[in-house]
Amino acid sequence: MKIIFICTGNTCRSPMATAILMSKQLPNVEVRSAGVYAHPGSAMSSQAQQVLNQKNIKHNHSSAIFNEEDAQWADLILTMTSAHKELVLQLVDQVEHKTFTLNEYVGLGSCDIQDPYGGNVAVYERTYEQLEEAIARLESKIRLEEHH
Repeated sequence: MKIIFICTGNTCRSPMATAILMSKQLPNVEVRSAGVYAHPGSAMSSQAQQVLNQKNIKHNHSSAIFNEEDAQWADLILTMTSAHKELVLQLVDQVEHKTFTLNEYVGLGSCDIQDPYGGNVAVYERTYEQLEEAIARLESKIRLEEHH
């Protein structure tokens, strides 16, 4: 299964989500991230890196802008907010069936994953916790689907 996480600048939430999911080492899962307004080649924010380092989660990231090729590559497009989801659907045709907010897809309701950009490490830790909870549910869902 090929999953792409989408946020705004691809320096905080989606790269953290990618690193968390990759740390689960699920078989047959490929994961990428991109941003709807990313500056290609930017590093992950230092606070995001710091939080991942504290959790011993490996990461290696350079930001990318979401495009048609990503949409075609992915089996699942997971966005951090409903606004990102709307943008994805405006940018690319025929992906409604595989585009969801992360929380919507894993059954955590319609709340968005808050943007920690500009916040201190504590703000990033809260975002990490939101992502960790959602990705734990995503992992369960993927494992269940593998057995069907």
